[in-house]
Amino acid sequence: MTDRLASATAATRYQREWFARMREEVAAGAPLALVNADAPQEIFRAMGIPYVVNQWWASIVAAKRQTQRYLGLLRERGYPDYSEQYSATSLASAFEDDPTQAPWGGLPKPAIVLGETTGDASRKIFDVWDAQPGVTYYPLESAAENEVPERWWELMPHRWEEAIGGDRLDLMTGELTGLIRYLETTTGRVFSETRFREVLALVNEQQEWNRRTRDLIAAARPCPIAVTDGIPGVMVPQWHRGTEWARDAARAFHDEVAERVAGGVAVCEDEQLRLMWVGRGLWFDLEFYQRFQRSHGAVFVWSMYLAIAADGYLRYGGDPLRALAARFAAFSDQLYTPPWSAEWYVKEARHHGVDGVVHLVSDDARGGYFTTRALRAAGIPVLELHADNVDARSGDGLTEAMTDWLDGLRNPTQGAPGGRRRVG
Repeated sequence: MTDRLASATAATRYQREWFARMREEVAAGAPLALVNADAPQEIFRAMGIPYVVNQWWASIVAAKRQTQRYLGLLRERGYPDYSEQYSATSLASAFEDDPTQAPWGGLPKPAIVLGETTGDASRKIFDVWDAQPGVTYYPLESAAENEVPERWWELMPHRWEEAIGGDRLDLMTGELTGLIRYLETTTGRVFSETRFREVLALVNEQQEWNRRTRDLIAAARPCPIAVTDGIPGVMVPQWHRGTEWARDAARAFHDEVAERVAGGVAVCEDEQLRLMWVGRGLWFDLEFYQRFQRSHGAVFVWSMYLAIAADGYLRYGGDPLRALAARFAAFSDQLYTPPWSAEWYVKEARHHGVDGVVHLVSDDARGGYFTTRALRAAGIPVLELHADNVDARSGDGLTEAMTDWLDGLRNPTQGAPGGRRRVG
């Protein structure tokens, strides 16, 4: 086992320091936005409005083993504790009865929450936010396009209008124009297109570094880093997109990975199986990702976080606000909607030369069935684990299922690694 990446630990340290500064800024009167991970955060960046990413906060709560306490706060008020836990965790912060127990001092109360209306449960969560005194929910529509582009990842950087469709871009561009007007009216902050263009340019630079890093790891044998370093190495800078710090952090992450590849560093000295993790991070049990290195020589070489940074964010040319709309109008499609998502996962599995895929399927399965089907049709063994990624109550049996499946991968005559075992 190698030491942790210096770039990953530096990013985590920066995030904690930033959160403390943000809390002070909000306490002094600055407006706070709570935004979904798939929402256009770059507008807030350009306007100097601090924001916290909804799902990031849920991951911190889960890592600190406090999800059950937060879900209990929802349950006490008659809200379900078994639906959309990843998004509902932050809502529970509004009902925090003992801030001294909260991770990192607790989430300050937001003035605005921003997210797409991607489902009935998600919309209701935001409606409850909207009912809290001093909080406004600004919804973005979730649109679809009949024509699905082939190999969308090749089109997105420069031919994004063709890939996404004009109608969807018209809709989101109009909504973002309205968001800017709302923020200027309610916060007194001014939107500068010059500053906005600077933010977008920095984001593109950052994602170019992420693309290089993704390709380094895909080609490396053995795998040079643990996925538990790869996730914070890419995602903490993602939450600070549009800053020089984030751009430089992505470059530092790349350079450290390149150095390890050149030096032949292995995260698992006896690497035998290369695995891909499809789905959200298993925040309540991050040790899961390295649990099988010693017993099976199994290494997770892929997660969606670095891969979507490499393929999903780059946007060049055109009207800047429309280009930002193009970054998010089809974001959920890229990760969850077949054939967008299914074809991309197959491409990434082949690119990384994986021996198998572990697919975490939540209650909000969306296109999960088609993703598994596409991977198996491509000859790639898949283990489906049915669990919520922040709710440890759904985690019984995951390790045992993984052990049996890996045994089958190493000894195909003893098992059926492409089978349909369901856990959770």
